[in-house]
Amino acid sequence: MDQIKLLQAIEVTEVRQGSIKPVNSIAYHSGLVSEGSLFVCIKGYKTDGHRYLEEAVKKGAVAAVVEDFQEEINVPQYRVEDSRRALAALADYFYDHPSKKLNLIGVTATNGKTTTTYMINSILEKYGLNTGLIGTVIVKMGSIIQPADLTTPESLDLHRYFDQMVKQNVSHTVMEVSSSGLELKRVGSVDFNTVVVNNISREHIDLHGSYEQYFAAKASLVRDAREDQWAVLNLDCPQTAPLVNETKAMIFTYGLKNKAADCLVRDLDLSTGRASFTVELQSKEAFKQLASQPDSFPIELSVLGLHSVYNAMAAIMTALLQEIPADSIKKALHDFRGVERRFELIFEDDYKVIDDHFANSGNIHVTLETLQMMDYKNLTLVYAIRGSRGVTVNRENAEALAYWAPKLGLNKVIATTSSGHVGEKDLVTAEERQVFEQVMRKAAIRTEIYEQLPDAIARGLSETKSGDVLLLAGCQGMDYGASVCLAQIHKLKPDLPKAKVFAALKNRVAGVAEPAP
Repeated sequence: MDQIKLLQAIEVTEVRQGSIKPVNSIAYHSGLVSEGSLFVCIKGYKTDGHRYLEEAVKKGAVAAVVEDFQEEINVPQYRVEDSRRALAALADYFYDHPSKKLNLIGVTATNGKTTTTYMINSILEKYGLNTGLIGTVIVKMGSIIQPADLTTPESLDLHRYFDQMVKQNVSHTVMEVSSSGLELKRVGSVDFNTVVVNNISREHIDLHGSYEQYFAAKASLVRDAREDQWAVLNLDCPQTAPLVNETKAMIFTYGLKNKAADCLVRDLDLSTGRASFTVELQSKEAFKQLASQPDSFPIELSVLGLHSVYNAMAAIMTALLQEIPADSIKKALHDFRGVERRFELIFEDDYKVIDDHFANSGNIHVTLETLQMMDYKNLTLVYAIRGSRGVTVNRENAEALAYWAPKLGLNKVIATTSSGHVGEKDLVTAEERQVFEQVMRKAAIRTEIYEQLPDAIARGLSETKSGDVLLLAGCQGMDYGASVCLAQIHKLKPDLPKAKVFAALKNRVAGVAEPAP
């Protein structure tokens, strides 16, 4: 590609000239530079791409986009105000604006992004559409599927994925949009058709610096939307609801409690943990996309949880905007079996074992509120303290747990630091363990803390009886919890068919390194 023509895609403030050569590829990591690359120097949290420009040139980079000129570099350098924004615009141009060729749906939330995107994808697939999916677990480009590295990929990778989808004749793509992805401009130059905000609560405070900055990043997906785009919003969320008045986009709303929503939930039943409810389109006449839909229709979910109702509503609203028939939506959601570690029922015999990633206080509140609506005898909770996420997150998580403990008859929590099952970046610090213990002590909740995950789970199983629920709760530290727990259940219940005990591990991503016996 012509170098000068490509660089017209960005706003260059100053140029240091050199020999102009064609550009064959774009790279932001020196290890991925090849002959003819344009190297974009990104300033990251841990390192600065400018430090690697000399190495990139030695590997064949023919030009560089920089925020600061680098001396003694003999290729053209194009200075920009923001190299991350420039990378997105360059990638979009290099791949010939692929997101414009897709019906693209972006989903953000503090909790439920993964499940919501999977639900939407399931509905689209069941209707016979060729789909793409980008998120925490996988990247799916039609028939091509690969593990995901980031919830929201770096902009260059993202536009390359879109290009692959176009080549795979994908028509509809749904993707998770993280707060960091928004703040770091990874979705720069992406052309969304629909944006979805399910909920916003406190999370990633250490990454963004404050809740206000985190909220601003999330809200930007809606605030920056154009008049020809749709914004699907949850009116029950007090943080999300005001965005109705802060965007040029066309608005479509849903809620369980807020009666002003365009789409309401009626007759909700969560007694078994699996929700059944009626969807009521109370503003049907205002939306031409709903003309062929019934005024109301029933939904039965196979996944557990109150949060699954909200996720399903976001998916239903999005599908209705695609004019997918209600009957097709109903079948897809009934057949949908969920996403691993999202209030996932991993074992059901004489007692239930539920696996939940328990990431933040908002997630914890919804998870434990769901348990309050379920019928069971006693609850046993095994909690993996969040390692290297800071005192604030761990205090807020513990306080959320303490709030629900008396409502659930929970006077003891079994906790673990998951030593041996987490890497260095997820190790629990002394301060994080201490703040958890302080909150539990103040709430008069007894704690048993085990260094090893298998020991904590074994203790939890020993206290779980017929009719009870065992909740495996936690993020990175509990990723291996399901495989550890099911292996222990297999030993305790040798008469149960092995396939039944380990069914939840089929096609798993998290915790796959813990082998089943």
